Amino acid sequence: MRVLQTILFLLLFISTSTQAQSIINVHDRTTTSLNGTWKVLIDPYENGLYNYRLQPFDEMENPGRAAYFTDSKQRDKTELLEYDWDTSPTIQVPGDWSHQKDEFKWYEGTMWYRKKFSYQKQEGNNRVFLHFGAVNYYSKVFLNGEKLGENIGGFTPFQFEITDKLKEENSLVVYVNNNRKPEGIPTVNTDWFNYGGITRDVVLIETPGTFIEDYFVQLNPDNARELTGYIQLNGVVSDQEITIEIPEAGVKFTTQTNTEGKAEFTKKIKKLRYWTPEDPKLYTVNIHSETDLVTDQIGFRTIKTDGPDILLNGKSVFLRGISIHEENPYRVGRAYSEADAELLLGWAKDLGCNFVRLAHYPHNEYMIEKANELGLMVWEEVPVYWTIHWNNPDTYKNASNQLSTVINRDKNSAATIIWSLANETPVSDPRNDFLFELSKLARSLDNTRLLSAAMEVHTEPDNPLEFIVEDKLAEFVDIVAFNEYIGWYNGLPSKLENSSWKIPYDKPVFISEFGAGAKAGFHADSLTRFSEEYQADLYKRSITALQSIENLRGMSPWILVDFRSPRRQLTGIQDGWNRKGLIGDQGEKKQAFYILQEFYRSKASEKH
Repeated sequence: MRVLQTILFLLLFISTSTQAQSIINVHDRTTTSLNGTWKVLIDPYENGLYNYRLQPFDEMENPGRAAYFTDSKQRDKTELLEYDWDTSPTIQVPGDWSHQKDEFKWYEGTMWYRKKFSYQKQEGNNRVFLHFGAVNYYSKVFLNGEKLGENIGGFTPFQFEITDKLKEENSLVVYVNNNRKPEGIPTVNTDWFNYGGITRDVVLIETPGTFIEDYFVQLNPDNARELTGYIQLNGVVSDQEITIEIPEAGVKFTTQTNTEGKAEFTKKIKKLRYWTPEDPKLYTVNIHSETDLVTDQIGFRTIKTDGPDILLNGKSVFLRGISIHEENPYRVGRAYSEADAELLLGWAKDLGCNFVRLAHYPHNEYMIEKANELGLMVWEEVPVYWTIHWNNPDTYKNASNQLSTVINRDKNSAATIIWSLANETPVSDPRNDFLFELSKLARSLDNTRLLSAAMEVHTEPDNPLEFIVEDKLAEFVDIVAFNEYIGWYNGLPSKLENSSWKIPYDKPVFISEFGAGAKAGFHADSLTRFSEEYQADLYKRSITALQSIENLRGMSPWILVDFRSPRRQLTGIQDGWNRKGLIGDQGEKKQAFYILQEFYRSKASEKH
């Protein structure tokens, strides 16, 4: 059985790693925004997708006008047509539907979106792509009544070429379903809000007939005096000369694509000014083909481990981190904009962080771009979370597609130093096989960054104060990370005084989560749950206790800001919010914020 599983995983690995990727660096492309006001139809019975015998309209040769994606209008007063896009409600895109209208707050199911637009290409032989930053969770996309395709996964980009499908006036209809599924990534049981809808930017990307679709320009991890990478063209005329230029560094060289439109290179260079949290230097990188030009802002640095040390540009670094959900508390909704990124990462900088853990799924591109500018190292994660269906091939395919998509999107980001495979997954042989294949996929796609995952700890009955990190997954990753909640889910904060950790790996140790809930403004003594004093006392004790771990090289306590979670039902305290934030839902900094800030400022002054 184990051999059969391995063969199946390998077949899935091969098929996933060769599938087409989305165009990267979207913000530098020639784009037309389709953001703004869209029409919506709420459809809990999916009348717009199925007939009364549950036959799907989108699989019929002639679906008829009842299908919502046909965007039909009543031809005369005698025609029975039970929807009208023109008189339907409106919603803003990007943005989840959950917070925009009260009646949608708890809705999980199907909603249809429609946008009408006109478009004229700039040049006759140019190509046009319809690009979605993310749609949660399952979507079908239709243009002028024709199905373009489907996407599964709520936090990664996808696109369709529509060059030959555009008309003077166009109707774009998107089916969106956010039902939680046991076989999904994530699965049905999570500790965050299931925001439904088109949650990130929607744009039209216009390119030349043959364009630069993908590129990877990084320092050679084995030789920091070399640039290494590749350029991938898309189009008919794929055999071209490519010029790569970094004007400020005096770098300029050419390479040639092969018949598949790919050019690989390794080029010796003079020493560059390294990207660091203290000096987040970004270089303008120009990539010219004979038909296209792409410009990116790229920082150059190396990241490795050496025994217990994390080495940034060859120097040991302590990751002063915080975990963050993609949520703006002021707006009470999914974060998606540059302003949202500035708010969240600005708070992290104020806390004294040089690192953020973006949990528990890929965040939007603005977060990555802003982290590069602010000098915040980043942990990026896919939502392989808790109780995944480890033996389901479709579940693995879903997870591997999300992982490969986010790696492809952010592989030129200096800030991104860790790809995380999972969070708090119970140990079993099928789980180990699943995550081992994910680790191989990640390393095949990017060998310049580190791998990790948030693991669990356990104790033995004869010594309940010794917390053991022993997990097959630790052998696959570069950093041994685990979540610990002594003092919150496990005893009181005083238990930390006598606790110890057994970690039998000569690798860096990272505490991916610890923390306690506290409602901002609720004050009591340090033994009263959900008081700021309880949370502050736990932070003081945790910081002291965790520093006894010999290989400790960083932490990202849980969490920067209170966030919405239907699991949290304590009336008057939680009210549907997870209160473990160091900042409240109105932006109030709790006592524990300043305790962690003081610790991080002291760590920043140390020499490693």
